[in-house]
Amino acid sequence: MSLPGPGACRTLFVGAVEEGRRCLESILETGERFAGIVTLKEEWARETSGAVPFDDLAERYALPLLKVRDLNHPANVERVRAMRPDLILVIGWTRLVGKEILGLPRLGAVGFHASLLPRYRGRAPVNWALINGETETGNTMFFLDGGVDTGDIIAQRPIPISGDDTCATLYLKVAAAAIEMLRENMPLLRAGRAPRRRQDHSMATVMPKRTPEDGVIDWGKDSAALDRWVRALTHPYPGAFTQVGDERLFVWKGRAETGGTNAGPGKIIGIDPRGVLVAAGSGALRMESAQIDGESEEAAVTIARRRSWSEGMMLGRTTHSSARGGRS
Repeated sequence: MSLPGPGACRTLFVGAVEEGRRCLESILETGERFAGIVTLKEEWARETSGAVPFDDLAERYALPLLKVRDLNHPANVERVRAMRPDLILVIGWTRLVGKEILGLPRLGAVGFHASLLPRYRGRAPVNWALINGETETGNTMFFLDGGVDTGDIIAQRPIPISGDDTCATLYLKVAAAAIEMLRENMPLLRAGRAPRRRQDHSMATVMPKRTPEDGVIDWGKDSAALDRWVRALTHPYPGAFTQVGDERLFVWKGRAETGGTNAGPGKIIGIDPRGVLVAAGSGALRMESAQIDGESEEAAVTIARRRSWSEGMMLGRTTHSSARGGRS
């Protein structure tokens, strides 16, 4: 029996960030019939790292566009019901979708999570994978069941993490994997024949929520950990930061350097055209691109020279810790 074509299923898209937009653009190009797009209201999008607009896509494809603060609010549930979706795709949405919404589409609701579930359930999986020094992460396509990343798995793709990956480059890989899985599985989803495999919940790890204030740099960590910290929190995220006197300094790009030093963690031990070298608990971090809060991003050495920084100057504090996640 042949699978039904794109016109046989009305799909509702729910998303707010770049990964979701890339997936939506890709599937729209195949002629998929969409019931509409749901995204965040502008004021809430501004508070969401990596959020992007969808207005132009809605206009280009003549699709209804619903902007919400809380998708699970009764009024929004009724708006979604009126769109009569057969299938809901939730991609790049940082909030749980309630059971009232999940119960609307006859073919179910499908989401993606940027890890190899059941590992790294929860918030900021890409950031945590980088922070924790993982050499591999992945992307999982799964049915939403109202839990936190607990639904049956449709497909997975492993993604290697290189030594120079940032949260931005890794999310591009995640988006590419999502597009691949989506294109492969949409015909099966439309036919109600998508594969599904239960997760082994005993193997689950759950990562905590991150806030911008969690980005403080602990200079007592070794230089490799600081290198990962900066790469995990750089654009489009709020950034890793330290204190310079009473001012906050964001470090957008840095590089670990090994070698012994007797300087205390957080002490500037070198300033040259390559950047500002700061002692860590072991080795040092060369700050290459930075930003004083309220100013523009620029080369760290430019800031150092303009602000008359000198060797021996101390930065920040040494109180932050990372997380590995606990069993769920």
